[in-house]
Amino acid sequence: MADANGKFADVPVRVRSWGYIVMVLAVAFVPPTLSPLFVAWITFQGMCEFARMFIPEWKANPFVFLSMAMLQALLLYFCSYQEYLVLASFMCLGTALFFNYGLKVKKGAVFGLFFGAVACLLAFSHLAFIRSIKMDNNVMVGLKLIGYIVVLTELNDVFQFLMGKFFGKRKIVPRISPNKTIAGCVGGIGLTIILSNLLGYFLLPFQNFLYFSLFGLFFGILGFWGDVLFSYLKRKAGVKDTGSLIPGHGGLLDRIDSLIFNAPLFYALIILLLGN
Repeated sequence: MADANGKFADVPVRVRSWGYIVMVLAVAFVPPTLSPLFVAWITFQGMCEFARMFIPEWKANPFVFLSMAMLQALLLYFCSYQEYLVLASFMCLGTALFFNYGLKVKKGAVFGLFFGAVACLLAFSHLAFIRSIKMDNNVMVGLKLIGYIVVLTELNDVFQFLMGKFFGKRKIVPRISPNKTIAGCVGGIGLTIILSNLLGYFLLPFQNFLYFSLFGLFFGILGFWGDVLFSYLKRKAGVKDTGSLIPGHGGLLDRIDSLIFNAPLFYALIILLLGN
């Protein structure tokens, strides 16, 4: 009994942390004009966490990442999607050059910070673009889309975590993330497919249960691999968590890592399906 209690001791704290993230993201994206600022904050906090992971000896001046975040917010407000991607790509390249030639940090750290810039500027930024989607001038469409992908992605993590706790035995990527199991992954994705149909019925601007099921499958799988990717980076950096922002769950990146693939893919699919 003691072992069982120990095994599940962290479940309440971790589930509450997931709930906090869902609520914060939902509230932050309610006013469409604030979404670029919130995404810019994600970039600022995320880059600070990447810096602490890969160059802990460097006491990062937050002005560097604050400037990056402010420029990103301006681009999100005033540039088209295509223009933003081009300019943000140059910002990612500039980040690598700055840390490589300006601060002369190690090559591994340069790669880590370059990846961080790509994640924050090119992947997570799609949350702002999703929020900006309109249909017949209805701005609530974007809010519902944000609600769908954020809740689906975060609860996919919860499902995989809980299914692994209850039924997991065989490890799926033991060298990278030893707590992830085949049962947790498969069971979590199965529940995510069911959830996708429920959320899709109420939140997506079309009714197609085949699409809903495929969304649940794709985003469940990609959410898993997004989490694994960040686990790999943390192992390379020699840290357990990206930070300590969220009680019981480390840093911001620890909680939104699964969105790194899901947010861009969801935006692309919605634009394709809506014909925007």
